[in-house]
This record gives sequence, C-alpha cells and structure tokens, in this order.
Amino acid sequence: MRRIPAVITTCAATLALLVPAGLAAAASAAPASPAEQSYTVVPYENVKVRKLPTKDSAYLATLTAGQSYTAYCWTHGQTITDHGYTNDIWIGFADGFSSAVYFKGDQYANLPASAQC
Repeated sequence: MRRIPAVITTCAATLALLVPAGLAAAASAAPASPAEQSYTVVPYENVKVRKLPTKDSAYLATLTAGQSYTAYCWTHGQTITDHGYTNDIWIGFADGFSSAVYFKGDQYANLPASAQC
C-alpha cells in the first residue's frame, strides 16, 4: 500500500486548524495513528483505498485480493452494496479508507467493535 509522506500529513494537520468549524467534522474521521493498535485485514477482491470513507473521495491506492494489510480502525461512512452485502463500515488504514464490504470476516473485517476511529 502506498504511504503518504509525513510532510503531507503534517500539512493536513496544520490545515485542519484553519478549517471552519462546520468542515472540521469531515477531518475528524481520519484513520488512527500507526503508533496505535493495529489489525490484519485481507480483502477477498481488489479494493480501492479512498481519502475519506466514501466511494466518491479521492483514490489513493488499490489493495490486492488475498494479501494481508495493516488496518487501524473502522468508521461509519457511505453505505456500499455489492455481492449481496450492504454495509456503511469503512476500514481505516494509515493513509485512507476502504469499504468493509470487500474484506474477509464480519461486518468490521474482524476488527473489534472498540476499534472505532
């Protein structure tokens, strides 16, 4: 998975301080820090990583089916329906989110309910 350089992350954090209060809520759904608890997830098909938990958000990378990836948390986002499953849970990675619909395991891709972003 592609990582965002620390400079970009720092700039994003600085900009968050300048964002009007009404827009700050969108920034609060950012994935947890890599220093926090991590979990292994495995997509059952190739899945896109998005900047925010919505399919219309900026594309960052693609996770390959069957490979293991490190996730940090889950959050509620856009509801996705595919392959007979419907879910609004998005898995948080170091640099973005992917819909939990595409991961092996339960509705949270086997992350604990307490791992909410």
